[in-house]
Amino acid sequence: MLILFETSAGFAIFKLLDEKKLQETKTLYIDFESPEKAANVIKLIQFEKFEDTTQALAAATATVEGKISKPLKKLLKRLVDPDVQEKLLVADSTLAKAIKEKFGFDCICNSSVQDLMRVIRSQADSLLQIDEKELAAMRIGLAHSLSRYKLKFSPDKVDTMIVQAISLLDDLDKETNNYIMRCKEWYGWHFPELAKIIQDNIAFCKIVQRLGYRTNAVELDLSDIVPADVEAQIKEAAEISMGTEISEEDIMNIRHLCAQVIEISDYRAQLFEYLKNRMMAVAPNLTVLVGELVGARLIAHAGSLLNLAKHPSSTVQILGAEKALFRAMKTKHDTPKYGLIYHSALVGQTSAKLKGKISRMLASKAALAIRVDALGEDTQATLGLEQRADLERKFALLEQNASKRISGSGKMQAKFEKYQKNTDKGQFNQDQASTLPQKRHSDFGGRGGANKRFKRGNANNSFVV
Repeated sequence: MLILFETSAGFAIFKLLDEKKLQETKTLYIDFESPEKAANVIKLIQFEKFEDTTQALAAATATVEGKISKPLKKLLKRLVDPDVQEKLLVADSTLAKAIKEKFGFDCICNSSVQDLMRVIRSQADSLLQIDEKELAAMRIGLAHSLSRYKLKFSPDKVDTMIVQAISLLDDLDKETNNYIMRCKEWYGWHFPELAKIIQDNIAFCKIVQRLGYRTNAVELDLSDIVPADVEAQIKEAAEISMGTEISEEDIMNIRHLCAQVIEISDYRAQLFEYLKNRMMAVAPNLTVLVGELVGARLIAHAGSLLNLAKHPSSTVQILGAEKALFRAMKTKHDTPKYGLIYHSALVGQTSAKLKGKISRMLASKAALAIRVDALGEDTQATLGLEQRADLERKFALLEQNASKRISGSGKMQAKFEKYQKNTDKGQFNQDQASTLPQKRHSDFGGRGGANKRFKRGNANNSFVV
């Protein structure tokens, strides 16, 4: 029984001297505690060493893909004997299948073989007669080369830039909001009325950076930042402001903070343009359907575009609302109808009653578009444009028939017509308008029974029976 052993230095063929050892894997580590004991269990027959790192990388890549590399093919050809059919123990099942089809070996790959490979690896340097430091250097070099190869040629790494860009975009928004809040609070001690007049954050920072002290507002021209009427309000408020006085050093620090906010805002606009172009190149159909930001967040949440393509439409619909989903399942309440897809333009422009239905329809179309982007070869957004036009037509139809079923005959209208017809038939009956049940009259012998059974006495003016 032969053993195919793969190392970073080359391919080795061992012969298992005692086949019963393969059945006793639990105590197999005892036989490999030392090189002397290991030599009594297996024997080296052939070792095909790699010439350089390039050959090792090609062999390792072929082994990972389940293919037979040139050094391995050269080694196995020497072992092919038409008279003797040896069994070959292989660690990888895909590689074992390829060897069996190519050379006709009876390949075995199971858990016992994996345990045997593990104990052989512990004594690999002595069994192969290679220095331990040299083998470690080969192992590290091959690992680095294989990692660089995967990063360079992996098709899944194209969308990594999208994941990083959308994460950075969210971080910039958070930091910008914190900086602007700090700037308004800091400058509000000197000119508190300015924050109420100017609502735009970037315009606020530009004006603060130009003004400095509020007393300079009368002399400066702010028409390139704000309209003329707002400029007049700023100058009027600066003359009657109730803010306190601050030092020159405070103004300098506030101006530096405003410059940081403006710089971050400009970089955010540049980053958004980069993200938009990248999304149109990687996932054009998804971008047309849900937009750049929502599409990028879906890809970032799933990890990659290929992982997102593996999700069904129901998962795409609630992606981002996992906490609400599990909480609803735990408390047995209604599950969420949408997640990140809620922020898309198609869902946001509809009424609240139709958001759940529209999210489901959009998710089904988006799941199909994602698979086309991830697995298809077409780089145009033809499918996305067709699906968006179809969705907009259906959404308009839903908005028009919000009070009726689309596929039914209009039950609300049918009930209304039936009610109108009933009001026109018949006339009002006074006897049927009584709220008393009819059987109450029989308790006293029918109508007028009380007059027959009760008589008024003449003498004592009392009732007698």
